[in-house]
Amino acid sequence: MNKRNLPVLAGIAVAVIFGFSFTVTKSALASLGLFHMLGLRFMFAALLLWLLRILGLIKIRYSGKRLRTLLFLALFQPVLYFIFETTGIGLTTASESGMMIALIPVVAAILGAVFLKERPGLAQWIFIIISVGGVFFIALMRKTETQGSIAGVVLLLIAVIASGAYNILSRKLSVRFSPIEITFMMMNTGFIVFNGIAITGHIARGGLGEYFLPLKNPGTLFSMAYLGFLSSVAAFFMVNYMLSRLEATKVAVFGNLVTVVSIAAGILVLGETLHWFHAIGAALILIGVWGTNYYGAAARRNGRAVMEEHMRKTERY
Repeated sequence: MNKRNLPVLAGIAVAVIFGFSFTVTKSALASLGLFHMLGLRFMFAALLLWLLRILGLIKIRYSGKRLRTLLFLALFQPVLYFIFETTGIGLTTASESGMMIALIPVVAAILGAVFLKERPGLAQWIFIIISVGGVFFIALMRKTETQGSIAGVVLLLIAVIASGAYNILSRKLSVRFSPIEITFMMMNTGFIVFNGIAITGHIARGGLGEYFLPLKNPGTLFSMAYLGFLSSVAAFFMVNYMLSRLEATKVAVFGNLVTVVSIAAGILVLGETLHWFHAIGAALILIGVWGTNYYGAAARRNGRAVMEEHMRKTERY
């Protein structure tokens, strides 16, 4: 297998994992509160990574490195992104949520051009627009009964910016940290933050002893294992691997494949109906992803060299 294809295969795997995670998350939230679910999810993720580290299957070397830069990345993803995205979706319609989250590739492209000197060519921009347009088309064609609040839209916009910033920071830090080192810090930060919030809430309600009771349910246990092991550790490791090998623009566009997979998951798992606009939107997304990667060679190739030079200059600080 050509090693140059590995980042693309990783992107497809990430889309599949994240696409099915919406169905799994919906099931988990039926019995768990938001931060309780996030706390248990990242607890599973952190425990898996610590086990792999203890067994010597992964190597984490932070000695002599600027850990505060990794903590800054973890602030954007998973902390800010998960909080604002989940809360924002709860306050808006499905159409508004889909349109806002679809802006992530555009934000990543803009930030990549500004900070990493990875300026997409005209062809890439066209296919980015086609891919985002596919998501917009699906979102606009969905019939909704209520209108979301402006506050929800603002929260989703913050989530989009947080995700774009994470893409850029992870790519910059890939010069200094390995993908597993970045993932390790992200999962442990999520574990501390989300469990801190959830446990504080349980203490306030006097129900701390019930914190782990939901895990006795096989369905909830499966959901946490899927979200913690696959959707958190495996998927984010592959995302960070992709960001160390591909331009941030190309990585972000893979996120639109999640829309296609989530539709398939809804049909296969929840028995939802495939409408004609789903098929058209999915086709646009796939065409956009293909074109963005095919014409990726037109992007400026000195982006990583500029990034490495910047890292060398700032290493001493």
